[in-house]
Amino acid sequence: MIHRFNGATAKRAQTMASQPVTWSSVTKTARGLATTAQHTLTVLGLSAVAIALVLYARPDVALQVSELIAPAPAVVVQAGSAPALASLMDAQAAPSPALEAKPAPASATMTADEKAMLSNKKQQQFVTSWLSKRYRVAGDAANMLVSTAYTTAHDIKLDPLLILAVMAIESGLNPFAESPVGAQGLMQVMSKIHHEKFQKMGGVQAALNPVANIRVGALILKDYVTRGGSVEAGLKTYVGAAAFETDSGYGYKVLAEYRRLKQVATGKHVPTVTPTAPAQQVAKMAPAAPKAESAPVGVNEVVAGL
Repeated sequence: MIHRFNGATAKRAQTMASQPVTWSSVTKTARGLATTAQHTLTVLGLSAVAIALVLYARPDVALQVSELIAPAPAVVVQAGSAPALASLMDAQAAPSPALEAKPAPASATMTADEKAMLSNKKQQQFVTSWLSKRYRVAGDAANMLVSTAYTTAHDIKLDPLLILAVMAIESGLNPFAESPVGAQGLMQVMSKIHHEKFQKMGGVQAALNPVANIRVGALILKDYVTRGGSVEAGLKTYVGAAAFETDSGYGYKVLAEYRRLKQVATGKHVPTVTPTAPAQQVAKMAPAAPKAESAPVGVNEVVAGL
């Protein structure tokens, strides 16, 4: 009896002694799993951040990844009978009825205006090069101004060299020139007076736009030349001296520049620096206005409409 009691006691003691070991191992295992999961999530988070940074810095890589993830659907082309090679060759060799009816050369299809533009191309090159050197303007900028002047002159039926001469005397080919009285741009147009002419071009704020300024100035010049009956009278009105006896030499300067441009356009060598005329000669050509009247303002200060 005593032996049985002792054996049961020893067995219970052994069982109680083994329980803490089991709970301890379970706790360690759970902690290990939690640590592993935490480390795994950390690595995944860092990897995601790194991938996002790479895709942000390399859009091409992002595009490739997006194509791999969501490839574009394949375009299904319906099968059809391709034309025979012989039929294609026959179609290329056979001229169209329109071409058979008009066997004229390609040059004959050009309009008179297109031929005139082609003939003016060399002339524009001469004028562009000369103006670029004379007024120290970049070649590309001078080419744009000359091309615009020729296009505008063709549209309104006015000599482009006259437009360029006025432009040169008025602003020296400076598209941002502005006089103390408000004349603006290449042609020194008073936008406040001629604001209606700028309406189709965006309003008076387009006065410093080279294309708009050239076109409006050329239209004003054409109108004054037509009303005055001559280029000289038109220039006198353009500078605002129509009510005065003289234009203070403005017309002489413009026409002198116009004559030089005509020589340049024909390929002649014209110096880019013009010697200053003697004071007496200028006085003869442009006598002073009567003292009883207010003297006209400077050449570059007032334009058409004043």
